[in-house]
Amino acid sequence: MRRMRTRVAGALLAVLVLAVTGCTSDDGSPQSEPAAGAGAAADRVEPLSDTPDPQLPVTVRSSDGHDVTVKDAERIVPLSGSLSEIVFTLGLGDRVVARDITATFTQAEKLPVVTRNHDVSAESVLSLKPDLVLAEATTGPAEAMGQIRDAGVPVLVVDPAKGLDDVGPRIETVARALGVPAAGKELTRRSEARIAAVRKDVPKKTDEPRVAFLYLRGSASVYLIGGKGSGATSLLEAAGAVDAGAESGLKKDFTAITTEALAQAAPDAILVMSKGLESVGGIDGLVEIPGVAQTPAGMDRRVVSVEDGVLLNYGPRTDAVLKSIVGQLYGDGDGDGDGNGDGNGDGNGDDTK
Repeated sequence: MRRMRTRVAGALLAVLVLAVTGCTSDDGSPQSEPAAGAGAAADRVEPLSDTPDPQLPVTVRSSDGHDVTVKDAERIVPLSGSLSEIVFTLGLGDRVVARDITATFTQAEKLPVVTRNHDVSAESVLSLKPDLVLAEATTGPAEAMGQIRDAGVPVLVVDPAKGLDDVGPRIETVARALGVPAAGKELTRRSEARIAAVRKDVPKKTDEPRVAFLYLRGSASVYLIGGKGSGATSLLEAAGAVDAGAESGLKKDFTAITTEALAQAAPDAILVMSKGLESVGGIDGLVEIPGVAQTPAGMDRRVVSVEDGVLLNYGPRTDAVLKSIVGQLYGDGDGDGDGNGDGNGDGNGDDTK
């Protein structure tokens, strides 16, 4: 796992593939399934008020070094939840014909699942006759991506999101490929303004809280602590906190949790994805992981939980994620763990407008 969601790679890739249920039928055709988080509080994106009209064709540079010419954008297949979120928020969700299993928001829930980001089914994607496929740098396998390109489908690879500074560039890259650059600039302005508004209201503390980002998958016995490059550092710093794992000297993106690593990090609070927390039996199960109960966070049972599908997307809903973290961390805001930042779990982030 390199950077969670769109940045998972390396040794953790196999773990995530095992941890996520299959998304295609035996013959490789698209198979519908409930959206992740279905049945929980509504989880929605907020499209721009004016629906843009794509001006095509356009030629854009893909992050893998290819020039990609997009002639039409009537049938779009984003191969990650983050990219789906951008397309829908730009106002072009009605053109999306499939989703990755990480597209957890309500507007996408009826779309067929054709990929798990690192387990793309070329047959499923091609059966939908897409005009454009949007992919992450970590999307694979390479053979499947090559098969899609060989079929003549434009494939745009988008640079990975590493932090708050990547919100605007990712939005604008997708918008240019869809022929709606003005909408991309508008959404970037809106997203960055909302993030700035949340940051302005972060409580000023003499002692910044130390927060460790833990990746948990109890069903697979995977317990990891984030270090430099986990993807969480930028969010934590914006929330007025210190990334305890990175600050303690952990060089890798993620490292197996040990009592020694946790003691060195000495977190005052622990940041987790909500499904990860659920997978270990909630806070009661979390403090049973060796070393957790001995940290200040474990002793105080101080846990910040954000919904998996939005935590590290660094996109149009990042302001709501940040607001949720701030509220939970300082005890004066959203505590529903859905990342919506409005305290009511409806996914609209109403108080960030």
